[in-house]
Amino acid sequence: MNNTLTSGLKEQWQAFRLQNPKTRIRDAARALQVSEGQLVAACTGATVAHLRNDFPALLQRMPGVGKVMVLTRNESCVIERKGIFEDVRTGSRHVGVVVGKDIDLRMFFSKWVHGFAVRDDEALGFKNSLQVFDGQGNAVIKIYALAETNLPAWEQLVHDFTAAAQPAAMAPVPAPAPPANAQNVDVAAFLEDWAALQDTHDFFPMLSKYKVGRLHALEMAAGRFTQQVHTGCVKTLLTRAAADGQEIMVFVGNHGNIEIHTGPVQKIVEIPGWINVMDADFNLHLKTTDINQCWVVEKPSADGIITAVEVFDNNKEMIVQFFGKRKPGQPEQQQWRALVGECKM
Repeated sequence: MNNTLTSGLKEQWQAFRLQNPKTRIRDAARALQVSEGQLVAACTGATVAHLRNDFPALLQRMPGVGKVMVLTRNESCVIERKGIFEDVRTGSRHVGVVVGKDIDLRMFFSKWVHGFAVRDDEALGFKNSLQVFDGQGNAVIKIYALAETNLPAWEQLVHDFTAAAQPAAMAPVPAPAPPANAQNVDVAAFLEDWAALQDTHDFFPMLSKYKVGRLHALEMAAGRFTQQVHTGCVKTLLTRAAADGQEIMVFVGNHGNIEIHTGPVQKIVEIPGWINVMDADFNLHLKTTDINQCWVVEKPSADGIITAVEVFDNNKEMIVQFFGKRKPGQPEQQQWRALVGECKM
């Protein structure tokens, strides 16, 4: 069935939904041996419209549409945050930033390849949204309209950014090969550079300098800057933060977008294989059966040591990061360090 790109794919999706009404479109696409982006593209017409690949300009218009819900996910975790786009910065060709008390994003535009405006369609399981996919058809970001959204402004935005060409297909391209880790790393030099960090944002450039993957870096720094902890620490962290009213930061991303929640977590709901945060304007869905390793990570900065809990899957990919709430220029809160200390037990 993986050679089905156009004709019949929409009908297959409808038939699959009738038999499996609770299956998410990402999982349905996998069952149909296509990408999620291909399923969406196959519904082009009254329900789906291709958008022009001018995403920085589109994002600049988002504050005008009012309150929306932004969803970002990877294989093991979904983050959903409701709010208003405030400070949108898209001056760089490669990286965009959205900063605000509700919507907080770090966007890597080279991965934003296919965009769609999707309208409500119960038969197809679609809701009014803007959806962006990478070249392989994997979802990068989805922005959903809400009851509070300024729908006339939303509809005008969709009209202004609808592409001229509207093919009922999306041809995915092969995924690039992942970068190879360096074979012979000067561990002493690497750790000295780590010790000299003044800003947590300098951490990723340091990994690039030494050509090491993130988990490899944590392993090399074990005992000095990092400590592996039990995989149940995520439950400890979320439930204790909720009980104490502690505000935290939650980072969930893929290679095209990182979405950040800053604030409290309140309603923690466990179901077999998942732990969830089900708050009014913030939802998190973390597949606990995918958690393979958890690490406490310390990074020096001009504001003192900044501590994170980083969670990885079986493929050594990061699932989610947790920090204590703080702003640049402020030291880390002792309450957060105490909570992380519980994760070490």
